Amino acid sequence: MAPIKKSKSKGNSSESTQSPPCAAVSSYPACIRSIRPSSVAITIHAKPGSKLATITEFGDDALGVQIDAPAKDGEANAALLDYISSVIGVKRRQVSIGSGSKSRDKVVIVEDVTLEYVFDALDKVSKSHSH
Repeated sequence: MAPIKKSKSKGNSSESTQSPPCAAVSSYPACIRSIRPSSVAITIHAKPGSKLATITEFGDDALGVQIDAPAKDGEANAALLDYISSVIGVKRRQVSIGSGSKSRDKVVIVEDVTLEYVFDALDKVSKSHSH
């Protein structure tokens, strides 16, 4: 038994050098990720045409956002960017669509923010709507 334990502890020591970055990443949902130098990408599943702009879910796959605009002529995209900028508390020009402008699944880029800042803002809003 002892030799096995020793080899396990050796394995753990080499892994421990890699685990802090993983731990830091896993504390945030996978739908938000940092882009160097100072931007954050948010994977969003948009639901246009609803009565009210609101965050419906904040999970690993995507941030579910209902948009109070129809999905035509870029109206929902504009409304989404307005809504995201107001929720996060950044200027509208700091928010843009990175990909998926014609799709419900899109990536929104927020410039000059930290992952922690974006998470806190989204977390606060998603919690306030669910209660």
